[in-house]
Amino acid sequence: MRRIFLSICKVLDRFTVAICALACAVLTGAVLGIVILRFGFDSGFIQLQNLAGYAFAILMILSLPYCLRRGGHVRVEVMSERLPSGYLRIADCVAFVAFLAPVFGLLAWASVPDLLYSWSIREGAIETGGLGGVFLVKSAVPLSGVLMILQGFALLLEPEVTGA
Repeated sequence: MRRIFLSICKVLDRFTVAICALACAVLTGAVLGIVILRFGFDSGFIQLQNLAGYAFAILMILSLPYCLRRGGHVRVEVMSERLPSGYLRIADCVAFVAFLAPVFGLLAWASVPDLLYSWSIREGAIETGGLGGVFLVKSAVPLSGVLMILQGFALLLEPEVTGA
């Protein structure tokens, strides 16, 4: 059962990596297009600006589980070097139960009513003539919360790697 859960988390991580890479490419292309149109041709498209904003939002919110999975999160532990080697594993368990799961569970749970309303009206851009699909971008918020909890739990279940 543990192996299946870890395999599912690995697939979800690959999905997150692919979405982040796509969002990064779209963001880069959109910003480049905006700059070229603005300064080269004195023109622009509000849809392209919305696309850049949407790509940035997706990239930022889905970068959280990506970063957690790779150990890129910030640790503020002054005394960890002097404590026994098993301390870090215990600290991770406590941090998951006390902070990660409750905070990201609340994030996912609290964003659902707004998300449901956004989907019911097929929310679009605020600007006239803007790009629709804000409801799709808002869907990434609870998705990120759930992915954070799953990836945090997967990190706790993975066998401890020894060596430096």
